[in-house]
Amino acid sequence: MTEKRALFIIFGGSGDLAQRKLYPALYGLYYQGRLAKHFAVIGTARRPWTDDHYHDIIKQSLVGAPGSAHQKTEFAEHFYYQSHDVTDAAHYVTLRDLAEKLDKQYALDGNRVFYMAMAPRFFATIAEHVKSEQLLSAKGFNRLIVEKPFGRDFATAKQLNDDISQAFSEEQIYRIDHYLGKEMVQDIMPLRFANPLLGHAWSKDFIDNIQITLAEDIGVEERAGYYETAGALRDMVQNHIFQIIAMLTMEKPARYDAASIHAAKRAVLSAIKPYTPTQVHDKFVRGQYLGGDDIGLSYREEDNIASDSTVETYVAGRVDIDNDRWRGVPIYIRTGKRLKAKQSRIDIVFKPTSDNILPTINDAPVGANVLTLIIEPETGMHLTLNGKEIGTSDAVNPFTLDHALDQDELAKAPEAYQRLMLNILDGNKLTFTYWAELAASWHFIDAIRTVWDNDKADGLAFYNSGTMGPQQADDLLARDHRQWIWQGDTTK
Repeated sequence: MTEKRALFIIFGGSGDLAQRKLYPALYGLYYQGRLAKHFAVIGTARRPWTDDHYHDIIKQSLVGAPGSAHQKTEFAEHFYYQSHDVTDAAHYVTLRDLAEKLDKQYALDGNRVFYMAMAPRFFATIAEHVKSEQLLSAKGFNRLIVEKPFGRDFATAKQLNDDISQAFSEEQIYRIDHYLGKEMVQDIMPLRFANPLLGHAWSKDFIDNIQITLAEDIGVEERAGYYETAGALRDMVQNHIFQIIAMLTMEKPARYDAASIHAAKRAVLSAIKPYTPTQVHDKFVRGQYLGGDDIGLSYREEDNIASDSTVETYVAGRVDIDNDRWRGVPIYIRTGKRLKAKQSRIDIVFKPTSDNILPTINDAPVGANVLTLIIEPETGMHLTLNGKEIGTSDAVNPFTLDHALDQDELAKAPEAYQRLMLNILDGNKLTFTYWAELAASWHFIDAIRTVWDNDKADGLAFYNSGTMGPQQADDLLARDHRQWIWQGDTTK
C-alpha cells in the first residue's frame, strides 16, 4: 500500500461538512495506512481558534471511529488552524507561508488539495486569490475540490465555472457528487459491462422502464435556510439523480478511464432534451410535506421557512432519452423528504412475457422481471424472476434472488467521502463530474424551474408526512399503465 503525500487546505475547516465527513474520511485513510507521516491539513475559517482547540474538534469528529486514542491524537497533530478572511489578500500570503513551511516539514513534494467546504458564493474569490497570491505549487499537483451546489441555474453555474477556470484547469477541478462514491452506484458499471446476460438485455428491446428513488424520512432539519433557496429539484435531481441516470444509460465506454467514461456520460445526457412548458406540466410533479399532531411540523411551519413558501420538498417526473438505445423507455424519478421510509434504490423493470403459455395464480398476468439495486441504508441487490409455485400447482409465481452485503463486507467498503478522498489523491476522476455533464443537466432543470417559478403555488401538491408523496406521483405512472415498484416497504 503506497502512502499518499499531500497538503490539504480546507476552506471552511470549522464547518459541519468538514467535521461530519472530511475529517472522518481522512482519518479512515490514515487508519488504513494510506496517509501516514507525509500529510498535513490546514483548516481555515473566520473563527479565532488555536491549533490545540482545532485538534480537540478533530478528535471529537472521530468519536466511534476505530483505533486508539493515541492514534487519533497522532492524526490530529497533522492539523493546523489558520483564522482566515477569504476576501483579504494578506491572509492568503500568511496561508502560503504556512503551506510552504508544512511542505518542507512533512516532505509533501508540493502536492496540494484545495477543498471548498463553504458557501459557493466564495468559490470564485478563493480561486482568484489562490492564484494571485501564489498558493499553487510549482512542482507537485494542485487539485481543487468543489462541493455542490454548483450554481443555481445554467447561467450561474457557467459563471462559477468560468471564474474557477481562471486559476484551475478542468483536469485539476474535482466536482464532488458523493452518490458516485457509494458502493452500489460503483457497482453499476460492473453489472452492465461484465455480465453479458444483463448487457445484451440493457436496452429498449428488453427494458420496459427504469425507476430511481431517493427517499428520506426526515424533514429539512437544520438545512431549512439552504433548502428554502434550493428545493428538491436543485438539491437532488440536478446532481445525484442525473449522475445515476448517466451511469445507467451511457454506452459502453471505449476504455475504463475517466476520459472515456465522461465522454459516454456526456453523450447520453445530451440526448435528454429540455421539456416545453406543456411537457413539464404533463411529466413532472412537485409536492410539499404537511405535518400533524403525531408527525411533526409542516414544511411551512419549520424555522426559517416562509409561511407561504412554494418550495418543493418532493419531485417526481419522467425523463426521456432520445437515442436509439433508449427511445420510448421512460425513466421515472422521485425524491422527497418526510416520506414513509429512508431508501435510495434503482429498479430496472424488464418487459413482461407477451405470449405466456403457463398457468398463473388466478389467471393473473406473469409479473415482470425486476433488477433492484439498494444504495442505502442497506446495500445490496435483488432480482425478481418467475418460477413454479411450490407444491403440486404448476402455476407461475415470482421469487427473488438476493445479494445483500453483510456487516463484514460492509466494513470493507469505504464510506463515500473516504473513497472520493482517495481518488483525489490518486488523480482518479472516474467518480467526479465534468462541466459538460453539469451543463446538460442544468439546461433540463432550468426548463422545469422556469415553469414552476412562473406557476408559483399553482400545481404544488401537498402530501402527508409518512406517506410516499402526493397522489399525483402515482397518477404520473398510472397514465402510462405502470406503477412504482417500491411502496415504502423497508423489507424489500
